Amino acid sequence: MKPTLTAELLQALAPWRKASAWHIAFSGGLDSTVLLHLLADLAKNQSLPPLQAIHVHHGLQAAADGWPAHCQAVCDAAGVPLRVMHVQVQSGASLERAARDARYQAFAEIIGPSELLLTGQHRDDQAETLLFRLLRGAGLRGLIGMPALRPLGKGHLVRPLLDMSRAELEAYAREQQLNWIEDPSNGDSRFSRNYLRHQVFPLLTARWPQAANTLARTAGHLAQAQELLDELAQLDVQAAQRPSALAWLPLPSLALAPLRDLSDARQRNALRYWLAPLTLLPDSEHWIGWHTLRDANLDAQPVWRLADGQLHRCNDRIWWMPADWSEISDTPLSWSHPQNPLQLPGNGQLYFSGHAPEGPLSIRYRQGGEVMEVPGRGRRDLKRLLNESAVPGFIRGRLPLLYQGTRLVAVANLARASTGQGDDWQLHWAPPTCDQGLS
Repeated sequence: MKPTLTAELLQALAPWRKASAWHIAFSGGLDSTVLLHLLADLAKNQSLPPLQAIHVHHGLQAAADGWPAHCQAVCDAAGVPLRVMHVQVQSGASLERAARDARYQAFAEIIGPSELLLTGQHRDDQAETLLFRLLRGAGLRGLIGMPALRPLGKGHLVRPLLDMSRAELEAYAREQQLNWIEDPSNGDSRFSRNYLRHQVFPLLTARWPQAANTLARTAGHLAQAQELLDELAQLDVQAAQRPSALAWLPLPSLALAPLRDLSDARQRNALRYWLAPLTLLPDSEHWIGWHTLRDANLDAQPVWRLADGQLHRCNDRIWWMPADWSEISDTPLSWSHPQNPLQLPGNGQLYFSGHAPEGPLSIRYRQGGEVMEVPGRGRRDLKRLLNESAVPGFIRGRLPLLYQGTRLVAVANLARASTGQGDDWQLHWAPPTCDQGLS
């Protein structure tokens, strides 16, 4: 005998009974109304975390102006507090996606540590998601559908109804005499998901009655396959995470040689896994950028430009530089009190270990043609010194240069590029932190 919806929900949420709070994404539609009712009913005889409903008002249609009042009435009857959030939806090619992005951004702002956002997506939604993404040519990660659990804000998003069908939810709602909102836009087949729901799925289920169940089960199989690929990627990335000679440069990087030894498919799998937290990934047609970067001559410094930054190659190593790493000002800065750290606009800070040299001191950036006197070696071009220290080309323009009057006396973090070698001081540069664009 199939368990009741209440029993299924309680089982799905069993790992999260000690969460700090359960927030319910409450649109007022069928799915979220059933979820709210089930949880409020459970709270009467079960020890649950505090419940709160959240209604996001997009303001995209006139009918929506009355939905907060309906949601408030439902929550008042259920004894669940309601928070209404108003969001601005950015215009773009896909109104569906823009509204979803605005909605989840609002949710992410609320969810705190050890808190959950519970949403009402069900098995039919999962099947539609799989078919929709399949038609868009998604890869395996996209075809796993909606995960039952994922991080959101400082907490997590949980979809506890994914094993339940739309028909089961509607039967429960009618049995309990629940009232819910019918969004007029849900019947507009100009939207792709609505077209699938109202035009395609009726044809599929007429021929294959269990189509939604089968597609949802397929999404589960694909999720298992993705887990295996992720485990393989972890091993491959770990093999490439050899320490960099530039320990002071906190940019994500990998040694290229271990990756180059892999098949093309494993290279892509490892890079997708490594890049996923850093940037939106390219579609299959744009991976030629990786081949160009990988196969360039040893003396080249190729760049692969991605959505949220750039992948550089230097000295048989690949480096990630985020797009939001702020621009720096090349205006010289005087350093009147070298006993204190010097903040560099958009470029971290400088400090001395040991006794700073006598002034006047200033900080400049590379313009080209600089030379300096290196003890025991005579005059040396700055370019040659940077080459000897294997400093990647994309970072050279950010390296702070210390001048004593008009004389270049040190390059930050490079002991071999300093007139103070053998003396009792060293110039240290702490590049921008993660919050300023570095991971």
